[in-house]
Amino acid sequence: MRIGISSSLVHTSPEDWAQKMQALGCRSVVFPVDYTKPDSVIDAYAASAKEYDLQIAEVGIWRNALAVKEQERQAAMEYSIGQLKLADRIGARCCVNVIGSTGARWDGAYAENFTSKVWDQAVRMIQEIIDEAKPQNTFFTIEPMPWMYPTSPEEYVKLLDDVKRDAFGVHMDVINMINTPQRYFFPEPFVEHCFELLGDQIKSCHLKDILLGQKFTFRLQECACGEGTFCLERYAELAQKADPEMPMIIEHLHSDKEYIDSVIYIRKRLKKILG
Repeated sequence: MRIGISSSLVHTSPEDWAQKMQALGCRSVVFPVDYTKPDSVIDAYAASAKEYDLQIAEVGIWRNALAVKEQERQAAMEYSIGQLKLADRIGARCCVNVIGSTGARWDGAYAENFTSKVWDQAVRMIQEIIDEAKPQNTFFTIEPMPWMYPTSPEEYVKLLDDVKRDAFGVHMDVINMINTPQRYFFPEPFVEHCFELLGDQIKSCHLKDILLGQKFTFRLQECACGEGTFCLERYAELAQKADPEMPMIIEHLHSDKEYIDSVIYIRKRLKKILG
């Protein structure tokens, strides 16, 4: 298992970036530049990652490839294909996006996100991205979200079956699928079920925590590792068992200091698993 962070930290050069990641104790990274950058810049970051034994876990997309506005959708598709080609070029574990939304916010919660029409559109979208990029060294993946497909491991299995592409894999953000009281209060059986159904196809994992608010009604909030109630040890054990090189990426913190503190905390808490 390789701990990493979604932040690239403040840095002055590709080598400075890689040095800081290694010094922090990270062994996996999110690639910090996109496909629109000059080849020389991309190559320098990839070379520095290799030199410092930093596994490139993810190339992110974070665009709405199901946008209702055609111009926005086409731009997102072009970006998705470009990012997947980049991930393939640098040998990243995966390229990742969310399914997308039917409203104004690219990752927003809308009832229409759960229609059969959107499911069919999502399947075709994933197929088109993979077919256009033709990856040989990486996988296209979808991060589960609380308010868009897939919201459960069963839905992810169905998505894999419907897409029918060898280059389509799984991105595991189990916190995003904790969306019921049962999953919140009894997370270990749920996490075990996720890995039972999807473990051999998981390419990268996000690492964070979750906490139930004390006001009505049922309010779940993601938070930094250690500030919630999630079974981090069991999650890490299952990831390690699925793949000893599995990246676990800490995300959604607000400053370099918070990321640094979180890595220190996780390395201490998961010391027995990390070795």
